[in-house]
Amino acid sequence: MSSFGRVFRVTTFGESHCKAVGCVIDGCPPRLPLGDDDIQAQLSRRRPGQSSLTTSRDEPDGVTILSGTERGVTLGTPIALSVANEDQRPSDYAAMQAIPRPSHADYTYQAKYGVRASSGGGRASARETIGRVAAGAVAEKWLRLAYGIEIVAWVSSVGAVAMPSAVATLNTWTREQVDVNAVRCPDQATAERMAALIAECRDQSDSIGGVVSCVCRNVPVGLGEPVFDKLEAMLAQAMMSIPATKGFEIGSGFAGTEQRGSAHNDPFVLRPDGSSTLGTKTNKSGGVQGGISNGESIYFRVAFKPPATIGLPQTTAAFDGHETILEAKGRHDPCVVPRAVPIVEAMAALVLIEYVPLNQEKKEKR
Repeated sequence: MSSFGRVFRVTTFGESHCKAVGCVIDGCPPRLPLGDDDIQAQLSRRRPGQSSLTTSRDEPDGVTILSGTERGVTLGTPIALSVANEDQRPSDYAAMQAIPRPSHADYTYQAKYGVRASSGGGRASARETIGRVAAGAVAEKWLRLAYGIEIVAWVSSVGAVAMPSAVATLNTWTREQVDVNAVRCPDQATAERMAALIAECRDQSDSIGGVVSCVCRNVPVGLGEPVFDKLEAMLAQAMMSIPATKGFEIGSGFAGTEQRGSAHNDPFVLRPDGSSTLGTKTNKSGGVQGGISNGESIYFRVAFKPPATIGLPQTTAAFDGHETILEAKGRHDPCVVPRAVPIVEAMAALVLIEYVPLNQEKKEKR
């Protein structure tokens, strides 16, 4: 499936080396102020060629709003967004026509469909995420204007290089702080070590994985559904649909399994804002309890594997079963996490907007 969401429904389209990629959004509320610049900011954070630590593919990734707006506001009709592919090199993939790349989607796509995009990874390429980021920027603007929701993601580890725990500062990080360096880690000392590791892998024609952490602030109480459509379950689905993801954890995550309940529980307290509503003294739940948001900041982490396409010689098998040596060509990220930050933010926005009232009457009452 190429669609996500039921209320704010997004369908992405395009392959890595076709003429254009993008998305169609159905269900966006009318009268939302929206222009190219609202979307372009996040696309520019995702685009290739940002620094020496990313792929050298040079794509401006300029967005064009094809439909759904007039005089700078949304009409409530489907919004089509398009981004041209301008810097393709299909010849880089000529040697890989008969050889499925290890840990890539070449083999599984061919086995399932009997055909696959001949270059660039097709729909399995990170180019597909352009539509997600574009749609997420629209959703995020509505969430910010209607509810004051803020979504900030950052790189918390690359390989074994990890920044200090950020739980105590979850409500202080800004995107400006995240973007102060090319790695998108707000701790400068850690970012320098991360950058050195990525550069080392790049120079060795190898790759490295990492973790993106994300916080969603000012989320109202009551978002989510019991049982199968729990908020954390939908966040997990959304994050694990991003290319190269291999893990998701929310709140205390796997580390919480090492604690006793007496240490892990979140005691309730009155919020200090005078609203006479309950908050929690700690937030090991990550802002979600029983599948429903509890009013605390939602925070989670997403693990990304090392990019599968590397320049080092690898002994593998061709589609016909014969052993061969593959030395992949092309322009690929030595580490995806710096560019994955806006993708994680986009998917978080697309999940949250599924659960908030979208009609104007309910929005004004809040």
